Amino acid sequence: MNYTQILEELQKASAFDLYRLRAAIDTELERPRWIMSIQAQLRPGQEVTYFNPGTNRLVKALLLEFRRKNAAVKDLDTGKSWLIPYAAINLDGADVEIREQPHEGLSRQSLSIGDLVGFMDAENEQQCGRIIRLNDRTVTLDAGQRRWRVSYSLLHRIVDIEAE
Repeated sequence: MNYTQILEELQKASAFDLYRLRAAIDTELERPRWIMSIQAQLRPGQEVTYFNPGTNRLVKALLLEFRRKNAAVKDLDTGKSWLIPYAAINLDGADVEIREQPHEGLSRQSLSIGDLVGFMDAENEQQCGRIIRLNDRTVTLDAGQRRWRVSYSLLHRIVDIEAE
């Protein structure tokens, strides 16, 4: 699926249309046929990855048990247990990064918590930091000794050569 194209089309929709679409998608995802087809490919104790919309990235987890509408998992990085919708489990190993060519800045959908980004501050000096929170119109960056809240339109990616 071309998520960039879908997101562009969604920008043209009204809030009411988006709400109706979300309700239709939620209803479809809760149908027993989807849940049973996902459960059939899983077993408790299996390592899985799931998409976390809050951080906009895949999370490695251990499947603990099946529930009626959700799966109980344990995050392998933090050790915390969560209930997640079955549809969030990435059974096919799909690439979840949404690549887009914005005209200016970056979009919320193209960023994840932990990404390294930069921007020019009010004194026209280059600043950079890691994303610690994705807000509606801004990101919160940890730049070492200072935290910044910066608009998506002002951001650009920075390649961290040392991390590679």
